[in-house]
Amino acid sequence: MTRTHKKVRYSPEGKRNELTPTSAARGVEDALKILEGRWKLVILFHLFGGNVLRFSDLGRAIPSISQKMLIQQLRQMETDGIVCRIVHHQVPPKVEYCLTKWGQALCPALDALLTWAALREKVSDPANGLLQRGRSERPSDRAGRQESVPPRPP
Repeated sequence: MTRTHKKVRYSPEGKRNELTPTSAARGVEDALKILEGRWKLVILFHLFGGNVLRFSDLGRAIPSISQKMLIQQLRQMETDGIVCRIVHHQVPPKVEYCLTKWGQALCPALDALLTWAALREKVSDPANGLLQRGRSERPSDRAGRQESVPPRPP
């Protein structure tokens, strides 16, 4: 007597994880958490293009950042896998920073973000008053304001 039972002899190809609004928002949130911080994007733009910079060069390139903050931001980026820290054992100590391959992969995304931000100044939607005169104003914002209307002639 042969045995039969429901057995999968080969597994079907896995479905691609299709993005839902919730999973897409979560993914973008996670990416933004990696990039959050006042100086991380500035540091990234200095390191793009394969630049290898010493700690002191980064400090000179960003004069308004304190050494403590620069160290903190670089350590966080190193922990996240965006920046590679190269220590040369010599006197005086020499530490260089460069982007990892994953960090360099951010370049096209940030370029697209810059292009999107530049469009904000060019786009004007007269239908609902968005983005006129370089600032965002919704029709509901205007509804609460009293506009000066000339008095009617008698």
